[in-house]
Amino acid sequence: MASVHKEILIDADPAQVWAVISDFTDGPVRMAPGFVTDSRLVEPGVRTATFADGTVVRERLIALDEQSRRIAYSVIGDTMQPTHDNASMQVFPHGDGHSRFVWIHDVQPDDLAVPMGAAMEHGLTIFKQTMETSR
Repeated sequence: MASVHKEILIDADPAQVWAVISDFTDGPVRMAPGFVTDSRLVEPGVRTATFADGTVVRERLIALDEQSRRIAYSVIGDTMQPTHDNASMQVFPHGDGHSRFVWIHDVQPDDLAVPMGAAMEHGLTIFKQTMETSR
């Protein structure tokens, strides 16, 4: 199983960053507007997210931990069809008013790690810019 691990420092308060990623329904669009063009709940605990390149992912919410500011979810289908996927996003304080954001995807088949990693990297760049300009 391939594991993709991305971290980024964001010049925004952890509570503000958490408010975006903990929003399971609209979080993807709020996180990376323009890169993610739509996100909607299709049944309780399951959303679809549509990307600008036409990719659509169906994701199931696994856990939402307010205290540790961690969300876990799994890609379960649509145009991306991993045989296994487990993802988590977590926000940590990093000095006064700053955040360290950690995003991990464990995925099979392994060849999905490269495009998934590239999409995560691109999304993180937009997320950082979005959070820092909205301060």
